[in-house]
Amino acid sequence: MRQSRRLMALGGIGLATTLALAGCGGSGFDDGPAASGGPDGGGELTSSDDALTVMIGSSGDAETAAVNDAVAAWSEESGIDVEVIAATDLTQQLSQGFAGGNPPDLFYLATELLAGYADNGSVIAYGDMLENKDDFYPSLVQNFTYDDQFYCAPKDFSTLQLIINKNLWDAAGLTDADIPTDWDSLAAAAEKLTTGDTTGLVFSGEYQRVGAFMAQAGGRLVSEDGTEAVADSPENTEALTYVKEHLTDGTFAYAADVGAGWGGEALGKQLGAMTIEGNWITGALGDFPDVDPLVVELPAGPAGQGTLQFTNCWGMAADSPNQQGALDLVQYLTSAEQQLAFSEAFGPMPSVQSAADQWTADNPDLQAFLAGADYAQGVPTNDGVSDVFTDLNAQLATLKDADPATILQSTQSNLEAIVG
Repeated sequence: MRQSRRLMALGGIGLATTLALAGCGGSGFDDGPAASGGPDGGGELTSSDDALTVMIGSSGDAETAAVNDAVAAWSEESGIDVEVIAATDLTQQLSQGFAGGNPPDLFYLATELLAGYADNGSVIAYGDMLENKDDFYPSLVQNFTYDDQFYCAPKDFSTLQLIINKNLWDAAGLTDADIPTDWDSLAAAAEKLTTGDTTGLVFSGEYQRVGAFMAQAGGRLVSEDGTEAVADSPENTEALTYVKEHLTDGTFAYAADVGAGWGGEALGKQLGAMTIEGNWITGALGDFPDVDPLVVELPAGPAGQGTLQFTNCWGMAADSPNQQGALDLVQYLTSAEQQLAFSEAFGPMPSVQSAADQWTADNPDLQAFLAGADYAQGVPTNDGVSDVFTDLNAQLATLKDADPATILQSTQSNLEAIVG
């Protein structure tokens, strides 16, 4: 069922990027290192009195404060000291930590980076050691399963959905009957909402947003089992052609092209009347009290409903001298109670099924995000895919003046170099 209830901001944070949700690496396409195994064959965790270091890619002050508060409570209870580091560039700082032999014990780890860290032995597979392992959504467990090993606990997740500035919607004479249900009605609404300095639909010019249209057309970058590159499909071409058409007619725009850092900022500053984002937008909109946001499910495309799903896990360093302490901390941080507290503080959806009913009751205006879990695609997790994303995103930035088929053919070639 389509959700069309009002969104209520859950807390004020600074304008966020999606660093941890969509981290990308460099620009090469060389094969990754040869597999060197996951955890030690005996499955034993290291244990010591050593303090723990936790590195996060924070969306803003609210998230940083919430993680610090949770870790401090666990630290007081356990007697283990913990330092939380809010990285300015998580991917780079993690890489530097591993290269220097001093990685954090726990850290946010994006799906597209897991395979590389697993192959070079930087992280261990501890997922099956978790007491709450059966409580995680199966699709999230799959996101962090590599070589048939469940590596790490999903810390939370979100799907992309459509967020509307209800004030601008009403001013344009639109009603609930006009809420987009397909691509044609999305285009019609965007046209009516485009006026003056406001563009109808504004979102980030990257696969991690544009990819939702691919899913709605029935496309994807890599086959569901991860064994075949399928980027240059007719479905993906249809999706990019649709986006290009409306970038060209001025009813859609990329955030960067209207002077915003991301879709949430564009919506908050009324540079865009609608945006495509995840539920992390809730905290950021607390900085824009004049915006009355409405969250609805993204309209269906030619193949039906489709969106993207994003998640991070709590990666655990193979070099950590206190893995048992780290495991205990992860179980605390991923409990239903603590994840609901995180949700209240900065907006993410809990990764455990036992929290779903309470989360829905607490957030009736955000139900569209949870509804998307039934049909969302996860981003590809093949080793090296972050490099492909970097190249694809550079090309998508020029989509308005580029050929969709050419972009997808280039991406297909890049993916074939890493898939299989």
